Amino acid sequence: MPDSFFDSSDSAPANPSAPLAERLRPRTVDQFVGQTHLIGPQGALRPLLDKGRLHSMIFWGGPGVGKTTLARLVALHVEAVFDQLSAVASGVGEVRKVISAARQRRAANARTLLFIDEIHRFNKAQQDALLHAVEEGVLTLIGATTENPSFEVISPLLSRCRVYRFQPLGREHLDTLFQRALTENDVLKETPVTFDENAHTALLDLANGDARELLNLLERTIETAEYESADTVTLPLVQRVAQQAVSRYDKAGETHYDTISAFIKCVRNSDPDAAIYWLARMLHAGEEPRFIARRLVILASEDIGNANPNALLLAQAAFDAVHTIGMPEARITLAQVTTYLASSPKSNAAYKAINEALDLVATGKQPPVPMHLRNAPTKLMKASGYSAGYLYSHDQPDAVSPMPGLPQELEGTRFYRPKRYGSETAIADRLEKVRAIHAQAGQVDSQSERAPDGSASRDKQPSDHPRPQADTGTSGDTDTSGNKSAEESETREGSE
Repeated sequence: MPDSFFDSSDSAPANPSAPLAERLRPRTVDQFVGQTHLIGPQGALRPLLDKGRLHSMIFWGGPGVGKTTLARLVALHVEAVFDQLSAVASGVGEVRKVISAARQRRAANARTLLFIDEIHRFNKAQQDALLHAVEEGVLTLIGATTENPSFEVISPLLSRCRVYRFQPLGREHLDTLFQRALTENDVLKETPVTFDENAHTALLDLANGDARELLNLLERTIETAEYESADTVTLPLVQRVAQQAVSRYDKAGETHYDTISAFIKCVRNSDPDAAIYWLARMLHAGEEPRFIARRLVILASEDIGNANPNALLLAQAAFDAVHTIGMPEARITLAQVTTYLASSPKSNAAYKAINEALDLVATGKQPPVPMHLRNAPTKLMKASGYSAGYLYSHDQPDAVSPMPGLPQELEGTRFYRPKRYGSETAIADRLEKVRAIHAQAGQVDSQSERAPDGSASRDKQPSDHPRPQADTGTSGDTDTSGNKSAEESETREGSE
């Protein structure tokens, strides 16, 4: 089934018995609608296509956004032979046959473009079989996937491809498609059926950024209206055909990433009821359970951390279980871990600590490792002062030595500031004692501790970590950076 559409006025006559999506397929790159960041005048792919150049690519995006169609149009545009394999139905043998044919074509100065739909379903052996052919330029690979290629495509193959992110079609694109179907298609333009405003809006909402879904629903709705001799398509008729309530979708057109974002934010906010609702929405829509489980593993470290170390263990166990048992039983495991993580005390202290440390290192503050912390496996190194002054922690009271662990220029810097929630309360108490030992030894001035940016640390101020009057399970300290949270980070991975 095609992923996009074309201007029928510039095309050959369509087969009236073909599905509507087939009749509205584009025939040239210029007829392709949507993904302007890729093939628009300033798009990432446009200069290459205009010059007839190709490189291996991964098209990453949801269904019905144009991945398959654009791959076919690229082959036509650069005059390459188009071979297509389905990861569901093809094995290593089929891959080798395509590669063999591509070698013969290359000898005759002909190019081959191999398109693999659902490449994330190829196993390692199948993906390995492509490596040399892609690297040597025997063929150009375009793989389509709805999954994050960073997780589903092996690293050697991914490194040989550029990843292009496909966005859900905007409402204006869907409306253009709707109008073309009714006015420019030879089959529908003579149909004596009109759509009232609510029905029109519902169709665009229900499409959810998916051109194929819109066209299929539109075609079924018109067929039903004609069968029932209805001159006007109304909202109830669209709802009945779609067999779902329009209220499932917001007016802006709900997306895959909006829902996972709502899910993660509700777990983070200790709201198990809301989290379960968004989980149900995703499962009902057919979301990949491993994607949900993977996001929960990330959240267990980012938003719960040492406030409840068992959260990461349970989340990882859930990821393994979901992978093993699959749906529909996996819904129970996902519900268990979702409610547990949502109900758990929260801390993002570990998340903030590594980000602050990485930011500091990125500024160039990377002084040499202090001599007392260096390894001294040879006599020469020992004689040169390597490891001199090292104090073995287990020989010290409380297994803590006054030995500094940071370079002198960074002494007193605090990255990890444990919160007083859940199990991290005990960690905070112990670190106060440990840091006091360091300060008493004169290694660090406890009154002038520094944050990574060089400012005075507020780590010792009681007002920063008030003990809650009741254990509400929420952190009370929100990271407002807005650009590093778990629900946003994966939407950027692998995209160019």
